[in-house]
Amino acid sequence: MKTKRMLLLVLLGLLADVPASAGEVRFEKIVVDKTFRAEGVAVGDINRDGKIDVLAGDVWYSAPDWKVHEIRTVGQYDGTKGYSQCFANFAQDINGDGWIDSIVIGMPGEPCRWYENPKGKTGHWKERIVVKSACNETPLYVDLLGNAQPVLLFAVRPEGLMAWFSVPKDIEGLWDMHVVAGPKAPGTERYSHGLGCGDVNGDGRNDVIFTSGWWEAPKDRTQKDWKWHAAKLGPGCADMLVYDIDGDGDSDIISSSAHNYGIWWFEQLPGDDDPKFKQHVIYDKFSQPHAIRLVDINGDGLKDLVTGKRYFAHQGKDPGGKDPAVLYWFELSRPAKSVVEYIPHKIDDNSGVGTQFEVTHMNNDGKWDIVTSNKKGVYVFLQIP
Repeated sequence: MKTKRMLLLVLLGLLADVPASAGEVRFEKIVVDKTFRAEGVAVGDINRDGKIDVLAGDVWYSAPDWKVHEIRTVGQYDGTKGYSQCFANFAQDINGDGWIDSIVIGMPGEPCRWYENPKGKTGHWKERIVVKSACNETPLYVDLLGNAQPVLLFAVRPEGLMAWFSVPKDIEGLWDMHVVAGPKAPGTERYSHGLGCGDVNGDGRNDVIFTSGWWEAPKDRTQKDWKWHAAKLGPGCADMLVYDIDGDGDSDIISSSAHNYGIWWFEQLPGDDDPKFKQHVIYDKFSQPHAIRLVDINGDGLKDLVTGKRYFAHQGKDPGGKDPAVLYWFELSRPAKSVVEYIPHKIDDNSGVGTQFEVTHMNNDGKWDIVTSNKKGVYVFLQIP
């Protein structure tokens, strides 16, 4: 018996050294910067050299050597005591000049700003205000209109409006605001947790989602006061994603706890105009997954999840707040009809996510890569071919 046990241990040891199979997803970790810059991040070819660069609030990094360049006055942020001035960062050619600009949202309730790319010139980028107050801890830049042209979507205080924004004809002015709901609409408090966009009812139009329900998108998305549908979609969370997880033809909703344990999916049950949802736990082994992304990581035709711990979200005071800052992807599997499994794959244990991050293509290999920025620094994870 002892001999068999020893042989088993030897075999396991040998297997541990076997190279990964061709189908296994692996990532190369690149440390762009170990300084706490931001908890939001964006990507784009900033200097038009054909390489994808990284933006993190006050600065941007030029690929492939990741040289740091200032966009605005650089803050000195201590993640053990406070926050940065970037909760979310998005990249867009706002003025149509062919150069990628930067959109930055600071602390909830503060202005949303955009910075004009100086087209290769030195010095800080010109700053303009998008809106004077951007609220909810998960401001979005999403394809709300279904035309592959993302727009900003978040709450506005003090009125308590849920709204989306389009670029005005006069780029010097505030952006054009299109009110979805309000005043005092759900999800519009300064630190509200939970916001999403997706086609909940299958009519081909992307709706707006909060934990207590969703606003049904009208044909004319500039119309005010979208129809509200009450629904129980879990506790305070971060991003709320829409996808047919169980393959039954209707839309389910995915969310994750911002400051506690839990990643969930909400199964849409057959019903009338106001469907009910059943909550299922995907994973609850690490806390503070304050941002989450939906993408087909392994190319099998099913969309998977990418998320991780927002390290020191409340300076380590949240449940599990001082645990390792992990980064995971969760593989969606449907082994049988109406059976859903999520297989966890740990990517890293010393980086995590912030309040917003990107899953994108950083090179030309067609595989999905991950870019994060948080209190641990700025990182790129390249999927290895």
